[in-house]
Amino acid sequence: MTDVDGRRILYVIVCGAGPAPQVDRLVRSAHGRGWGVCVVPTPAAVDFVDVAMLEALTGYPVHSRYRRPGESGRLPKADAIIVAPATYNTINKWTHGIADNYALGLLAELVPLGVRTAVLPFVNSALAANPVFMRSIGELRAMGVRVLFGPGEFEPHPPGTGGTRLDAYPWESVLDAVEGCG
Repeated sequence: MTDVDGRRILYVIVCGAGPAPQVDRLVRSAHGRGWGVCVVPTPAAVDFVDVAMLEALTGYPVHSRYRRPGESGRLPKADAIIVAPATYNTINKWTHGIADNYALGLLAELVPLGVRTAVLPFVNSALAANPVFMRSIGELRAMGVRVLFGPGEFEPHPPGTGGTRLDAYPWESVLDAVEGCG
């Protein structure tokens, strides 16, 4: 699908993790590559992002919950999805079929329909070492999701050090990855 300006549509699912307040970096870069961008924060991420700024920047409403019947603000159909920063919680819920919020509902529905999707986690090494998390990464990859996790991609940081990694969070790499999917 394309928006009214003829741009491809990218959904950016933002989770409640340290880099989330900087998601405008990804939005601006995507705009520079010709994407229309719709930002969908998880409920935990709503307090991390500047909703008004993102709505002004994207031209679309920022949805963190399902719309009520008759409520306006429907988003255009997505051509691609980025989940970044992706948290331990969101990754595990998604792969276990839990769609208890709007962002997870979109992922549960759109990925099986073949919408190309890339994920850039932001987790510490203790969480990443959990076998459940590693199985979830494997499940996402088996579904055809491009997960940037491992050597040369996102590598987890020691617990308590995430704040020192915010400026180096590789927003551009996940945009490159989603453009290379499909």
